[in-house]
Amino acid sequence: MSYLEIKKVKDAQYVSFVKKFSLMGQSFRISEHIGKNVSTMDKREYLRKNLDSISRKEFELRIPLLEELDLIYNDQLLQDVELMSIQIENLLEIKENKDAVLIEFAKEFIFNSNRIEGSKIPADEVRKIIETGSSKYQNANEVKEVYNSIDAMDYMRAEFKFNIPSIKRLYYILTKNLTMSSGEAYPRGFKKVANVVNNTETTPPELVESELKKLLEVYQSKKRSEHPIKLALDFHLKYEGIHPFLDGNGRTGRMLMNKILMSNGYFPIIIYSEQTRAYFNAINKGLAGGNRKKYYQLILKHAKKTYQQFYMFIEEF
Repeated sequence: MSYLEIKKVKDAQYVSFVKKFSLMGQSFRISEHIGKNVSTMDKREYLRKNLDSISRKEFELRIPLLEELDLIYNDQLLQDVELMSIQIENLLEIKENKDAVLIEFAKEFIFNSNRIEGSKIPADEVRKIIETGSSKYQNANEVKEVYNSIDAMDYMRAEFKFNIPSIKRLYYILTKNLTMSSGEAYPRGFKKVANVVNNTETTPPELVESELKKLLEVYQSKKRSEHPIKLALDFHLKYEGIHPFLDGNGRTGRMLMNKILMSNGYFPIIIYSEQTRAYFNAINKGLAGGNRKKYYQLILKHAKKTYQQFYMFIEEF
């Protein structure tokens, strides 16, 4: 949140630009003196003219929190993602076009997320569905997947809570009226049979609810103390290990990861489908109980690519 702060001293008005933000339970404040008796100053215009310096000041305040993390071998990547996230947030405030940007994000996210799970619908067809609400694409199931994904993203923004009923509801919205590759309808609720994903065993059906409850409890206990990037990526990894549903776990898991990021002021991430195999391998290695750095590294590379793409889009919008 940023605003212009005006202090009156006798007959003079002293104007400052102020930005406040919170992270990991801590509150921060940036203040820049603008001048005396500046009656025509506009907050957005000041932020636009000083975007780089204000973003850098916020970044410097966040660096000590980043230094506490041990996520990847190349800390520069983590710093790049952090700085770019700040720049995007400030740019969105200048442009006042966040809703339109998130619609554009949805087009890219839905295409890539569904493509990871085997959808063949082209990117331009996904865009058409979102922009016009109609499609003549021959695979009706894949068209419905797009409509469901739109509804799911709306649900995540407006109503979702980090509890088991909300996760079940998210799965239901994503899979409503769809058929699986076997031709059968998606089953309701948690999986009833064990599943092995990419040669990795997942949580047995009888333990799904208890393991998911533990994951949610960990999230609640850490959401104000752990860095949001680590919190989001760890949640995604553990969720995929539980694999609570027979299918649809990747799509729900990526939305949950982004919900955590957005709840903490970060722009959401696209996992680009051309690296599907690398993404699956990174999850498998992360779940194997060893070093998670390759998993973190891959997700952060996708975050940087997402942020580069959308910074340019917002700037030109």
